[in-house]
Amino acid sequence: MSGNVLVRRDGPVTTITLDRPSARNAVDGPTAAELAGAFRAFDADPDAAVAVLTGAGGVFCAGADLKAIGTDRVNRTHPDGDGPMGPTRMTLGKPVIAAVHGPAVAGGLELALWCDLRVADATAVFGVFCRRWGVPLIDGGTVRLPRLIGQSRAMDLILTGRPVDAAEAFDIGLANRLVPAGEAVTAAQELARQLAAFPQACLRGDRRSALAQWGASEEEALTAEFAAAMGTGVLAAEAVDGAARFTAGEGRHGTFT
Repeated sequence: MSGNVLVRRDGPVTTITLDRPSARNAVDGPTAAELAGAFRAFDADPDAAVAVLTGAGGVFCAGADLKAIGTDRVNRTHPDGDGPMGPTRMTLGKPVIAAVHGPAVAGGLELALWCDLRVADATAVFGVFCRRWGVPLIDGGTVRLPRLIGQSRAMDLILTGRPVDAAEAFDIGLANRLVPAGEAVTAAQELARQLAAFPQACLRGDRRSALAQWGASEEEALTAEFAAAMGTGVLAAEAVDGAARFTAGEGRHGTFT
């Protein structure tokens, strides 16, 4: 273990922090392996519901550590197994929220794109900064960015490598929440607690269906959605309980807890 990834549990919320501030949280091979291991442990923990991914020292992640190329710390570049940045090929059963402050660029952008939601503070900067070094996007950037913000806007970012500040990121849907400087982690953790408070089988099933529908026809996706909900017993368990609580007066008038 490199010791460059910190994991902290607070009830159902797990915060995973890249901790290489001297390298602007750039990810080398050992750090990528440790990051992937942290998310595997989170996914396997029955008491952990939502994870927050962030970086120490006011930086989310500057991408892959180019200084590791040619050393025994180089990122793995195999077609199977973990991605060069670690967890970017993993499909977890639970949501992950990126808490972005400072740069989330190159492979750091790809880590943020891998997350389900992105909370950005006013200092956040996104961008395909690896464009200037001839380093390709190989951790899902060319796939997830167009899916999140559309082909035209994604192509602008991918081809130019220009910086995108927090306000623009929010406007184009790259960031889901925009908060004042210094509040990204706190806001992401609060959002994580809100998600963790919902009935989890239903939340995870709907998330899984939304992820699985890419590439399917509308008819196929609708069939899969219904089959998954019925097969997991959500309607027979959580939905029946939820309906009973609603009937008893809970959760009305805009209350979601």
